[in-house]
Amino acid sequence: MNTHHKMRWLLYLFYGWLLTLPMACQRAVEELPIQWQQPPHFPKPAYNFERNPITTAGFQLGKRLFYDTRLSRDNSISCGSCHIQSSAFTHHGHDVSHGIDDQLTLRNALPIMNLAWHDAFGWDGGVFSLDLFAISPIEAHNEMDETLENVLNKLRKDPEYRNLFRRAFGSEEITTARFLMALAQFQLMAVSANSKYDRYLQGLTAFSALEKEGLRIFEQKCAACHSGVLFTDLQYRNNGLPPRRVRIEGVDSTDTGRHRVTLLPEDMFKFKVPSLRNLRYTAPYMHDGRFATLREVLDHYSHGVMDSPTLDPLLRQAGGTGIPLSEEEKTALMAFLETLNDESFVRDPRLSEF
Repeated sequence: MNTHHKMRWLLYLFYGWLLTLPMACQRAVEELPIQWQQPPHFPKPAYNFERNPITTAGFQLGKRLFYDTRLSRDNSISCGSCHIQSSAFTHHGHDVSHGIDDQLTLRNALPIMNLAWHDAFGWDGGVFSLDLFAISPIEAHNEMDETLENVLNKLRKDPEYRNLFRRAFGSEEITTARFLMALAQFQLMAVSANSKYDRYLQGLTAFSALEKEGLRIFEQKCAACHSGVLFTDLQYRNNGLPPRRVRIEGVDSTDTGRHRVTLLPEDMFKFKVPSLRNLRYTAPYMHDGRFATLREVLDHYSHGVMDSPTLDPLLRQAGGTGIPLSEEEKTALMAFLETLNDESFVRDPRLSEF
């Protein structure tokens, strides 16, 4: 073999090796033992891990399901289509999320993050168990527009899935309960607890003067709702957003939030207080994604809050509405909020599709 042919074969081998790298890295990640760990500075989780303990095989099955487009009617979108890891598992680029056939949904997708500490799910808290939550997007006409039974039948025809269920649960039987438990195991592993703020709490890093000032302002003016290390009190509040009419499936509708679930007048326009973690990645903001930037959010609270019978009492100040914020205070708050971003979370290879 002449030198030219040798070089060509060496190049083929080299490029073949490069092509196998992503697959090899994925296999290496999948082979790592999976164990859920309690962050030392977090409260006790609400989820009952005794009923659905996370295993390596269960997590790997849940991950495969999370990124599988067969969960939708026409096999075009997956859970991961609207919950994108690089956006902290939200749906970037849209005010409200888009579902199958590019249909509009009613709201902006909440991040899949630290769900082990939640006891109700969705902007309106309409689902009381993480193990049941996947049914809602799968069967919603403007999200995945499929039936759970059809999804299970698709999976039952796939020998690879039968093997994955056997590894995770001891037999090849693919049931509703096993399907939902595996998806829950994947989502429970999406823990974000390694921001600069987390390291600051543990004495591993220091804040700048501006970040400290932002923390002081935050604790004084924001922490009543965005409380604790989760940065949410998990309650439902009306934060004074002017209601918007949206057209869903050809029908004009106004999103009344928690009221859609309870039908109680006192819940009108109340939505779950979202976490403030990873805001760098989760724009746009609010339940309907109406604000593209954090500056717009702060401007809303300082002079855009609309009064209504169910407006949160914390937003009624000295005869007015909102939270007084100077431009200097907004700048300091923005600096503090930056400390809540967790780059390791959005880059965690265990949670990645590829």
